[in-house]
Parts: sequence; structure tokens; C-alpha cells
Amino acid sequence: MRKDRLLWADDEIDLLKPHILFLEEKGFELVTATNGQDALDLCRSQVFDLVFLDENMPGLSGLETLNAIKELYPSLPIVMITKSEEEDIMDQAIGNKISDYLIKPVNPNQILLTIKKNLHKNEIISGAVTADYQQRFQEIALQIDSASSEEHWKEVYKKLVFWELELAGTKNALDEVLLMQKNEANRLFARFVSQNYARWMEGPSERPLMSPDLFREKLFPLLDAGEKVWFILIDNFRFDQWRMIKQHIGQSFTVDEQMYFSILPTATQYARNAIFSGLYPLQIQEMFPELWVDEDEEDGKNLNEAPLIQTQLERYRKKYKFSYHKINDNQAGEKLLSNLKNYTQNPLNVVVFNFIDMLSHARTESRMIRDLANDEAAYRSLTESWYKHSAIAGLLDFLSQQPCRVILTTDHGTIKVDNPVKVVGDRNTNTNLRYKLGKTLEYNSRQVYEIKNPLQYKLPSPNLSTTYIFARNNDYFVYLNNYNYYASYYKHTFQHGGISLEEMIVPFILLDSK
Repeated sequence: MRKDRLLWADDEIDLLKPHILFLEEKGFELVTATNGQDALDLCRSQVFDLVFLDENMPGLSGLETLNAIKELYPSLPIVMITKSEEEDIMDQAIGNKISDYLIKPVNPNQILLTIKKNLHKNEIISGAVTADYQQRFQEIALQIDSASSEEHWKEVYKKLVFWELELAGTKNALDEVLLMQKNEANRLFARFVSQNYARWMEGPSERPLMSPDLFREKLFPLLDAGEKVWFILIDNFRFDQWRMIKQHIGQSFTVDEQMYFSILPTATQYARNAIFSGLYPLQIQEMFPELWVDEDEEDGKNLNEAPLIQTQLERYRKKYKFSYHKINDNQAGEKLLSNLKNYTQNPLNVVVFNFIDMLSHARTESRMIRDLANDEAAYRSLTESWYKHSAIAGLLDFLSQQPCRVILTTDHGTIKVDNPVKVVGDRNTNTNLRYKLGKTLEYNSRQVYEIKNPLQYKLPSPNLSTTYIFARNNDYFVYLNNYNYYASYYKHTFQHGGISLEEMIVPFILLDSK
């Protein structure tokens, strides 16, 4: 294994002989120089992993040498060492992207710590994270096995997401162990939902906070207290994706991180319309048939969101003026940003961002996008990259300077599917891979969560014999016709509509500007 090669440039290098011997005993290879020009020449002719650079040297100064080396090797870690504590010198060094800054006299352990921090930080963190997860594995397993309430499952999911993010950069076999643990959690969570979903439909007192409850329980109290509220919904936004952008949002806002349960099916037509109407799908169909679009109709399933919001405000006798915006592309986002001041006096502004939903669909259809987001970590990374360069970042930056409250949430999440499940349906059966409804469905009842009496579950029933079935865990439905092709085509894609922690337990975030 190659030793780390270090260059140490100091006009008093002879006085540092004990430090150099100490580092050589620790397994490092040291090359020394007594001035900046020699250090620069050595960098041109040899490869170094890290450079120690004295700030005060004859000839080329430390800062001049730093600039010259950085021009040649921008990513080479350089540690500046100086007797001076002048702020101006520190600012210049930091501005030139030094990796660390030490004040003389330095001791060997300081030097060793700096080397480890700059050269072996990832390996050290990876080892510590791995050891920590191994210690907590049994604790998490017991928590999954004993989860018996909605709050228990929220905590289980939070813990799994935490470790998923912690282990994402470690590249070891524990990724597979965590995935197995997550799959077991989803199996038991699906059983929990199957046992309790009918009870949840009996009324608000029998269920956790769910899609139809958000305006009544969370939004209206803020409006009634005189707050101006921006309700921002990101379609298909999972809790782990929220955690990826939280670090950026937390710089400008205090964050109250909550969760709620999406209704079934975990799909826009049902879950998002339930949020904006405050009603279950069957109630929307019965009370506002002109605003409900059946599965077999070709019209878009989310075209009536602003009218549904209006019906909810009227039903609860809330006379608040509101605006509604749907952002499907950069042009729509730029248009919103250019007109933000026009909406600051509204009590309520609602904005829907569709990017992540479009990303998941594009990933299914496009080989290039699938390669870009080939696993969960890459999928999260694309979400973070989108956020940093999107209109939503500009919107939140603007709102952080306004006297308002911000709600950031979603209608449902999505799950990466791996296991095809056979189902047979007629030509009128819907195309979603995580739930099906129809009057002639054929399937293995042990592989699905089935609803044979949709009205009891507040779901529309296009026919008297309509049945709904929902995929659980990481399953997805495939028809028998050309089964092998479609089973392969949709394997490892991100889908939604069924029962999983990722789809049903989703973020509900309250933001207050700092």
C-alpha cells in the first residue's frame, strides 16, 4: 500500500526534525523544502498528497507559493503554518482555499490530526458510522418488530432514513444489511396498514393526521391567527429527499419537522385532491362531480386543484383570498419569481412543484436518466441539485425575508420497485404499477392489500363489482401479456400508489424565517 507523501516547506525546517521523525514513524513519507520556489519546483516534479506551507519564508512568501501551487493543482490540500495571528493574513489564506490553518508552535499531534482530517476523513467517518450502525442494528430490529402505532412507525422510518443517509457514502456491505432491514420494516408496515386502514376511515379521531386533514388541522389555524401562509407542495417528495435539502433551507429558516400519512392510493389523483378539497375521493366525486376525473377518462387528474381549494374554504366559511400556481418547468418558475410581490398581501398562496414526479417518470422512460439516478443515493442527489438551481430555492429565499409562515409538504412519496407481481385485468384497468382497480381483476390475494368494498374506504366505485388492490413492500404489478419484457423494463424504477413507508409517511414541514 502506497504511503501518503507530504511536502513540508519551512525556512526553519531543521528545527522541525522531531516532527518529521514522528510522522515518518507513523508511516508517512516526508519531502522538505526551505523556501517557496523549491516547494513549487518539487510540486511540479513530484506527486504529493498534502503540503505544509510556512507563511513567512524568504523569496516567495507562503501566500505567493500557495497561489502558485493552487494554480497547478487546485484540489491539492495545503495547510498554512504561521507565527502570525493577523486576521488579514488568515483571510487571504482562507480566501485562497487552504485546507487548514495552524499557529506556531505546533505539536506533532496537531500535525497528525490535520493530516487525518484532510487525507483520511472519509475513511475515519465511514469506519465510525459502520461501527455505530453495527451496534444499533439489534436496537433498530427490535423497534421494527415492536412497532404498534402510527407514531412508532414514524420513528422507525426516521431512524431508517437517518442510517440510509449516514451509510450512503461508506460503500460497504452494510448497505445491503440496511436494505434488508428496510424491506422487513416495509413488510411489517404493510401488515400494520392492512389491519388499521379501515379504522382510519371512520373519522379523524380514529386516525393519524392524513391528507384530508392538512388544511383543517394545520393551515386554517395559522390563517385564523392572522398569519400569511405560503403552502408549497412538492409532488412525490420523500422524507429522505427532504433531509437532503434541509441543510440548505435551515440556513434561513427555523424548521419544525413533522410527518403525516398519505391516503390510499398514494397517487396525485387521490392524495393531492384530498389535501386541497379536505375530502376523501368518494366525497369529491359525490359532492363535486364536475371536479372529479375518473381513472378511465383521458383528462388530467390534477386540473381542478384551485377550484377544490375554493370549495374547502367555502365549506369551512373561510373568506381568505388565495393564489394558486403550478410549476411544471423553469419558465413557469421564473414567471412566479418575477411576480412574487403581487402575492405578498394574500393571506394564502399555494404553489405546486412537479419536478420530482416528472423526474421519477422520466427515469422510467429514459435510459439516460435511469443511469443518472441509478440508485437511491443518486436519486436523492438529483433532488438536491434540482433544489439548489430551481425556482423553489429562489421562492424560499424571498419568503425568508417576508413576514409569513411557510408550509412545505407533499402529497405522497415513491418507492424503488424490484419484485414483479402478476395480475390480470381487462382493457379498462388502470395503468398504475402500484395499485389497480377494476371489476375483473385476477391476482393472488396473499400478495396484495385488497379492498372489495370501496365505498367503505371512501373510494369511488365505477362499477358495482370494482375492487382495488395495492402493492406492498417493493412489489409492482405486471400483466401476463409480454410479462418478461415489462417485468424487466420496470424493475428498479421509482413508482407510487401502493403501501410503503416511503409512499405513505411523508414530510410536513413548518418554516419560520430566522
